Amino acid sequence: MTIRQPTHTPYDGSSKLFTIGLKPLEFDRWIEVDDFLLPHLVEKRRLYAEIPEKVFVEEDGTRDAQREVLELLIAHLAAKHSGTHRGTGLDVEVTGFEGAPDTLAAALREAPLAKASLLVQEDLILMRRGENGWRLAAGSLCFPSSWSLQEKFGKPLQQIHAPVPGFGPGTRPADLINRMFDGLQGQAVERFNWSIQAGDALYHPLSNIQRIDRATNRPTRFPNGDINAHAFIRVERQTLRKLPVSRDILFTIRIHLDPLAMLARHPDRVALAASFAGQLNALDQAQLDYKGLTADRDRLVTYLGGMANAA
Repeated sequence: MTIRQPTHTPYDGSSKLFTIGLKPLEFDRWIEVDDFLLPHLVEKRRLYAEIPEKVFVEEDGTRDAQREVLELLIAHLAAKHSGTHRGTGLDVEVTGFEGAPDTLAAALREAPLAKASLLVQEDLILMRRGENGWRLAAGSLCFPSSWSLQEKFGKPLQQIHAPVPGFGPGTRPADLINRMFDGLQGQAVERFNWSIQAGDALYHPLSNIQRIDRATNRPTRFPNGDINAHAFIRVERQTLRKLPVSRDILFTIRIHLDPLAMLARHPDRVALAASFAGQLNALDQAQLDYKGLTADRDRLVTYLGGMANAA
């Protein structure tokens, strides 16, 4: 993986874990494109070819909304990313990706959301309002951050967030999120989430059973203790916008993976490392278990402390 300065550093204190943290988003900044566009799309195609049922779901009756997503994305890419995307109408291709083998299964080839997902690095989730609130009605999730698309498919927000400490059914944050979804109109919003993982895998799923096992047994992510070599910061940039025609909500998730060691070369490394360590120290037991950091929190804090004090 190419070493570079991180695009986003929400662990600087600007986006604290286990908070909603939605902020207004200008539409000009809706989709992010960077040097990893082609390798990310290659990885999406691989996953579609090998495990399509795990990375794409759709309810009957969502195709019109999926097409609305595709049209919005194409219009945005033509206006803001003409250097990496070209074409007319719905026949838009990614520069350098033309002629890529069509590995989509026949059913996915007809799904506009699947086509849209192969134009951008973001994962695309379609939320629809029903009697039980907003549910996951369709989605392309090639780069999950420790969750399972199959398990969340068709479930309302309260159940989707049930494993998250403090966000389960009946909690104030759960009610706030539902009201925010209801109140979202012409504007777009964004938020950030972050975690630590071992290795640079984009496809990083976790089933409910695996989550329970991880929280119970609390295994280390770094059995050889080499945080410097294996720890990666996984940043999720999430956006929400209500579709003007269907009134469904499109939830996008863009993954950024940065080696933890690269913070040592950051010009603001002292402040970043200190803030990162402070936020890890502030997590309670349930939050540590949810993030899978119980066994490694102390060694991560020590590592970051050394980085902060090395200035």
